[in-house]
Amino acid sequence: MSQVLDTPPPAPAPASAPPGPDPTDPAALAARYGLTVSGARPSLPAYVRQLWARRHFVTAFATAKLTAQYSQAKLGQVWQVATPLLNAAVYYFVFGVLMGTSHGVPDYVPFLVTGVFVWTFTQSSIMAGTRAISGSLGLVRALHFPRAALPVSYALQQLQQLLFSMVALVVILLGFGVPVGPSWLLAVPALTLQFVFNAGVAMVVARIGAKTPDIAQLMPFVLRTWMYASGVMWSLDRVLGDHGDMPRVVLFALECNPAAVYIDLMRFALIDTFHGGQLPHHVWALAAGWALLAGVGGFIWFWQAEETYGRG
Repeated sequence: MSQVLDTPPPAPAPASAPPGPDPTDPAALAARYGLTVSGARPSLPAYVRQLWARRHFVTAFATAKLTAQYSQAKLGQVWQVATPLLNAAVYYFVFGVLMGTSHGVPDYVPFLVTGVFVWTFTQSSIMAGTRAISGSLGLVRALHFPRAALPVSYALQQLQQLLFSMVALVVILLGFGVPVGPSWLLAVPALTLQFVFNAGVAMVVARIGAKTPDIAQLMPFVLRTWMYASGVMWSLDRVLGDHGDMPRVVLFALECNPAAVYIDLMRFALIDTFHGGQLPHHVWALAAGWALLAGVGGFIWFWQAEETYGRG
């Protein structure tokens, strides 16, 4: 008689536990050990705090770049003053003598030299800004710091160079009979606003130059055109008065030109024959507005691409 064996029913499978984090997932490992993305963009307030904490680096970097700029030249730092003076001499011969733009402009030599020095400050800050990131890739990739420190340092370097050149400018003003007056104190807020404007534009071109290095080849043409429209070598007020038939939009653009605004403010501060009637309406509001727009807007626009600098 065969024996029938009853097969016990299979045991129910245990309920599967929810899948845990993959121990090989890089994101899970980073979260487990408190790691963050290298070069991740911080919040805007944190970015401002980081930049302020490195203010000593900014000033030291600017001073070092200024010292090294003419280290290979035999005359050394003399070129900080000689370069804008030579430019002014060339502009005086071409525009003041050959083209006659000096006619009707009192104290034309102080007028011209002041314009050249102030314009060179803006021009050099922007040109240096185009290579602030692309020319410092080794530093950007090796160290973690707010990248805005670089274009700000270059703008500060140009401000330091302008202050050295101001010694020669004061000598020229006194040599041509321009008296020292209380209005000279206005040069301080004018240069402060111009520095903020220059630093903001330097940050804008630094972000563009980080991705498109060819901008450094294009900027000299843009800046040369801008210089001719800024009244560096000729009186903007006189030209606008002689060409009242210009389209209103052209007149408005020339009056609101930020480079011309800062040049005119410095002329008004330093040259007693350059009177308030030659200034655009609400000139201080224009100067502050351009500084705020370029400084704050350029800073925010530069910060938005913080993670991309030095990559690729």
